[in-house]
Amino acid sequence: MAEHEKVSRENVDQEENITMVDFLAEEEKLEADAKAVLGGSDPKNCTYPQGYLSRQALYACSTCTPDPAQPAGICLACSYECHEGHELFELYTKRNFKCDCGNKKFPNRCKLFSEKSDYNELNQYSQNFVGKYCTCKRPYPDPEDDVDDEMFQCVICEDWYHQRHLNADFPEHDDSVEVVCSSCMKKCPFLWAYQAANTAVKIEKCNENVDVDVESHKNKLQSDGCADTKQTKDSEEKKSTQSGESFQKKNEDGNPSDGDNLNPVEEKCVYRQLQNDDVILKEQSTYWKEGWRSYLCSCSKCLEMYKSHKVAFLLDEKDPISVYEEQGQQFNSNAPTGMEALSKMNRVQQMEVIHGYNDLKSELTDYLKKFADSKKVVREEDIREFFTGLEARKRQRTNTIPSHFCK
Repeated sequence: MAEHEKVSRENVDQEENITMVDFLAEEEKLEADAKAVLGGSDPKNCTYPQGYLSRQALYACSTCTPDPAQPAGICLACSYECHEGHELFELYTKRNFKCDCGNKKFPNRCKLFSEKSDYNELNQYSQNFVGKYCTCKRPYPDPEDDVDDEMFQCVICEDWYHQRHLNADFPEHDDSVEVVCSSCMKKCPFLWAYQAANTAVKIEKCNENVDVDVESHKNKLQSDGCADTKQTKDSEEKKSTQSGESFQKKNEDGNPSDGDNLNPVEEKCVYRQLQNDDVILKEQSTYWKEGWRSYLCSCSKCLEMYKSHKVAFLLDEKDPISVYEEQGQQFNSNAPTGMEALSKMNRVQQMEVIHGYNDLKSELTDYLKKFADSKKVVREEDIREFFTGLEARKRQRTNTIPSHFCK
């Protein structure tokens, strides 16, 4: 009988341990996601004095700026200090943005940095700042949408899109992609020249929106319909190296290296070469394999073209969100995780933590069930009340332990 109870207790402990481990694993995943977005942001100081940051986590406060005609964005620290308890829209990250908190768009001054200009003229605002996303212009999460669909952020306009609304087939066996929405592809038509050489998309599928001249691609496309961008890049680097060696040899022969002698060595333009490939995809978003930006031509004419289209950031190696997330994950990477802390405890301590977690989960579930049954919204004060009561009950249990029990 005693042996049976021991086995049963071990089974219960094992089940609780698995539950706790699952919880910690999920907690670590959420923590990693939060670090990726917020890790590089300062939670205590307004970012306004730093000017237009290349990338930062942003929020929009519909409580303070309800007028859609006057959108505004606030930094992480201001969302904590100046807008606690307000209705906020999480914008993930945006580039080249200066914190608006406390300027003329807001009813109150910023508590962290009050000396701000009336407006930040260079800030760019989208429908995201009023809580709308995608071509469907719906909120996220959408209470009326029961479809479990992943969302992607366009690397140019930085709006978010449901995968089903991108009108493009997701590349198989490749999660490391960037997206350019159909609207931005229209604004930046030069990108279509590179799309034929993009290994993240296959051009073998035909539909009414695709016009492909296959014959002109026999030497460019692989048998699966994709271009070998690596070979293209290696070829361009080889030609560039040969040009450099030729130029260096001329200098060694004693020829002057002034501007007149540079003219015969024509600046190579990858984009002009790709323009010969008559591939046009219309009304479609595009997926791009990670690292695709490195293939964009950087000749002087193309640089001017990027500036005119306001997409010069595409050549910035630090611009991709993956770079920002890596920096965020490295920030405070030495801090112990819940799983690491649990693994360092002895068996007794582990079981105490697990039982404490189960008690917390049970009490919190019962507490929140009352709100669900009455269809009431859970407020911040309600959560504080719950933990205040939990702490009081914990002290009461501690104080009622007989004195001889600890001896």
